[in-house]
Amino acid sequence: MDISVLPLSADKMKAKFKDESHLGFGKIFTDRMFLAEWSAGKGWHDARVKPYEPFVLDPACLVFHYAQEIFEGLKAYKWDDGRVALFRPEMNARRFQTSAERLCMPEVPEDLFLNGIEKLVSLERDWIPTAPGTSLYIRPAMIAVEPVLGVKSSDHYYFYVIASPVGAYYAAGFNPVSILVEDKYVRATPGGTGEAKTGGNYASSMKAGQDAKKKGFDQVLWLDGRERRYIEEVGAMNMFFVYGNHIVTAPLAGSILAGVTRDSVLKLATTLGCTVEERPIDVNELMADFKSGKVTEAFGSGTAAVITPVGKLCYKDECVSVGQGVGRLTQRLYDTLTGIQTGKIADTFDWVRFVA
Repeated sequence: MDISVLPLSADKMKAKFKDESHLGFGKIFTDRMFLAEWSAGKGWHDARVKPYEPFVLDPACLVFHYAQEIFEGLKAYKWDDGRVALFRPEMNARRFQTSAERLCMPEVPEDLFLNGIEKLVSLERDWIPTAPGTSLYIRPAMIAVEPVLGVKSSDHYYFYVIASPVGAYYAAGFNPVSILVEDKYVRATPGGTGEAKTGGNYASSMKAGQDAKKKGFDQVLWLDGRERRYIEEVGAMNMFFVYGNHIVTAPLAGSILAGVTRDSVLKLATTLGCTVEERPIDVNELMADFKSGKVTEAFGSGTAAVITPVGKLCYKDECVSVGQGVGRLTQRLYDTLTGIQTGKIADTFDWVRFVA
């Protein structure tokens, strides 16, 4: 599909950031956005890059009432040689298709997904920050825009992409976070929408997250919805537990997100001399392993923060500390992944896709 580029007038252009050390995360947006539409009987049409501006939507649009909405997150990096790199965007495209199928939305062809992102990033390359730890965060999303009050799949959708220059996801940067294991609320169960990247999953997690922050924790770690016994994921991260040179993580069983960074960690760890295992993790056994010293490190993985070390884990009335500061393997995984993403380390996995 051809992608047209609409003119950007001077009054639509924004002042670019001057200090890359104070970007924050997801608060600044570039001048342009990508938009394509799907209509019943017509399919995908009118793909264009246009000035970034609000949508004008009917109050009865299905997205507002029945939550037909999905999204993705990935990053663009500007290398020292001037090239712009995306990290494994094909995985985001395929996960977007999986989410669309679960929410009864039209599939966005992989080439439309990738070409739309590349066209936008190419035009907005001057917005990509270059300071260590910074990148251009890319948010593809699809929403149902048919105005009708009735539970049904929409006859009209917007697929759009916006971009935001960002710094560290956590204000404290690459430092250990504290996590509370949630044993009251449930985020997802097999057969639900837990493995889809849809806004409803995050909305349902906010209450537990707010309660945890009031107690001084950074994040919530969810247990399975059936037995409230097995570790699943943190709200914005998949979780890993390190036993010396052995890494354990929860399996993809339909209720947690198939993270792109998760998959990258599993593949990369084996090249660093580690063994990896995907298996159910009983929270009581995990706490015992922490106390006995069997668990030597713990970390989360996700596009936003890449790798996040865990310093404290609390379950019910018991808390355990994890090592002293950032663990050796956690640091090595972070350095290697970010090195591949930014061109400092050779990409032997063929994970990087360059933007023309």
